[in-house]
Amino acid sequence: MTATETSPAADPRAIDPQAIGAALAVIRFDERGLVAAIAQQHDTGEVLMLAWMNADAVRETLATGRVCYWSRSRNGLWRKGETSGQVQRLVELRVDCDGDTLLLLVDQAGVACHTGRRNCFFRAVRGDGLETIADVEIAPETLYGPGAKP
Repeated sequence: MTATETSPAADPRAIDPQAIGAALAVIRFDERGLVAAIAQQHDTGEVLMLAWMNADAVRETLATGRVCYWSRSRNGLWRKGETSGQVQRLVELRVDCDGDTLLLLVDQAGVACHTGRRNCFFRAVRGDGLETIADVEIAPETLYGPGAKP
């Protein structure tokens, strides 16, 4: 299976439409219809990124096993990896105690950050300033093409 296929991870489990409905019923979307979603690598615990989901993104993610977010800048659904090939396959979706944050345990193909780094948390406050603690693994131009907006 290639990283760009949309099938769920190795042991695909179909999520029953009733289970999807139950999940949507407990998620507290904000006034814009969005909920914060933290993506974490399922086997290492590495926190990869934070993004936003609306009900359609949650529904599609659970139905297909391929993570889909809501892009505030594009004002539309954003299937992770649709332009870069750096796909996230869902292993498990968890809802926090208040229903206002999601934790997506994922299998990340390649880098998660649009800067070409493995995760989006590549800067740390240390000593007297901000330090870059992770190098670019893939040039953004390679992921998105010259001049393309990630």
